[in-house]
Amino acid sequence: MTKRSAVVLSVLALVLAVPAIVFGHAVVLPKTSSLGGHERYVLRVPNEKAIATTRVEIHFPDSVRVTAFEDVAGWKVEVLTDSAKRTVGAVWTGTLEPGRFVEFPFLGTNPKTPLKLVWPAYQTYADGEKVEWTGEEGSKSPASSTMIAAPVVPVSENGSPKWLPWAALGVAIVALGVTLRPRA
Repeated sequence: MTKRSAVVLSVLALVLAVPAIVFGHAVVLPKTSSLGGHERYVLRVPNEKAIATTRVEIHFPDSVRVTAFEDVAGWKVEVLTDSAKRTVGAVWTGTLEPGRFVEFPFLGTNPKTPLKLVWPAYQTYADGEKVEWTGEEGSKSPASSTMIAAPVVPVSENGSPKWLPWAALGVAIVALGVTLRPRA
């Protein structure tokens, strides 16, 4: 394999690997949000097993006030409340076939102080197996988290800076150009 081919394959592998790394678990997006802001959050759940997912549950951090849920075709939502009628979680039931993912949008009001929100989620499969997305970062089944802070850089829906994909594309194009340029 030539050096040129190795560089091209490396860039391609990196571009294809990033989405798999980012979306391999149940995650709440965006990954960053602003102080006191009203946010449209999305719980994204992939089905990584060979059987259907039939139930998804999330518990909301105490410091977020969840106010509404968007309907998701084929799924029924049950809102979980405490004795004061505060929304503390939600359970969606439906069918998510293997190799697919589903997104459950909801609206929340963020706290007015900087902090890290942790979103414990639970995924139940048709055979009764339950995966708890409640672990620490870096674990096999981590809980998703969102940083609440003053906005510094505009972010896209998935929480990454809006300029990041363009910067990555620019670096890839320059690397490809350097690799493919004629030698003197």
